[in-house]
Formats: sequence, C-alpha cells, structure tokens
Amino acid sequence: MPPAQPALQLELTPNAESEIRAIDIAEIAPAGPRRLAEAPPIRAVPTVSAAQPRKEPGFQPRTPVITGEAHYRGFMPVDGIIFGQLGAVASTLTIRQRPKNGLSATEPELTGELRFKGMLRINGHVGGKVFSSKGTLIVDTSARVDAEIDVGVCVVSGTVNGDVVAHDRVELGPAAIIYGNIATRSITIKPGAIFHGECRMIKD
Repeated sequence: MPPAQPALQLELTPNAESEIRAIDIAEIAPAGPRRLAEAPPIRAVPTVSAAQPRKEPGFQPRTPVITGEAHYRGFMPVDGIIFGQLGAVASTLTIRQRPKNGLSATEPELTGELRFKGMLRINGHVGGKVFSSKGTLIVDTSARVDAEIDVGVCVVSGTVNGDVVAHDRVELGPAAIIYGNIATRSITIKPGAIFHGECRMIKD
C-alpha cells in the first residue's frame, strides 16, 4: 500500500532551494526573557462614579439682600437666574446671581422703598428708603445702605450713607461707618465706630 500523500504539497523548482534562506530565530523571537522592569507600566482606569447634578457655570448662591418680612417697591437688577412662583399668597422666589465683580459691586441690589414690621436684617447693598415706625433694623457687617432710615431701633455694624432717625435708640458696632446725621433718643457708640455727621437727641 503506497504511503499517504499530504493534502497540500509544495512543489519546489530546481532553483527554489537557493531562493529560500534560513530564517534566523533571533528575528522573530526576543533576545531573552522579558524582565518585569521592561514591561510597560500599568495604568489605572478611572471608575465611572454616579452621575452628579450638573452645576451651571458662572452662577452661585448668594446671601439674601434682606432677611425678614417687608414690603418692597422699587427696582432690583438681576444678573442670573430667577425661578419659583410669584403671586399674592404663598409666593416663593429664588435668585441665583453671578459673583460680584467690577462695577456691579457698587450698584445697589435693591433700589426703592422698604417698609417692614418687627425686625429686618440687611445683608447686602440697599438704596432708597427704609421705614418702620416701631421696627428694628439691623445692618450687617458686610452690608451697605445708601438710604434714608426711619425706624424704631437701628443697629449698625456695616456702612450707612444717609440720615438715620431712630425713635427709640441707635447702636453703632465696632465696624460701623455712618456718613449722615442721627436723630434718636438714645445712642451707643462702641470703640472703632466711625461717625461723620451731627447727632440730635429727640425728646419724649
């Protein structure tokens, strides 16, 4: 029985052997075992965390201009986003404004007339008039009021540009600065306060 022939057989011509050259093992195999130091560094793949709420660039929450219940009539410039519900009853209004910089920092955030009862705290820049026959007005350390003030009690820790009438008393904190006249029944000025103007005492 004749031996089995391979399924594919390469037919060589007489000159084929001279054309076939020996393949050096060094060309296809590395020179030696690859050392660990030569191996490429392993890079950690960052894990994908849970989706975070996207923050809109250029906007940030800011302290409210005033804290308390008041009636306001005037002008309020807004450089940001307003969202909420505005109506006669149970109104809510949220404002996200851009950071203060440049000339915008010198413009009042509220310009108009503020009327309140009880207590009102000013945290920002307010211009115009602030009125309350028996209420207490608190001007925060970082606040600036370019307005006429007519209240029951006025506690100033920030800057006031305008005349102040307090039917009960006035208190000036160590960082208070007032450019204007004061009319009151009682006044307390702590060391460090600056007062440019005249003080007139109101009779009972």
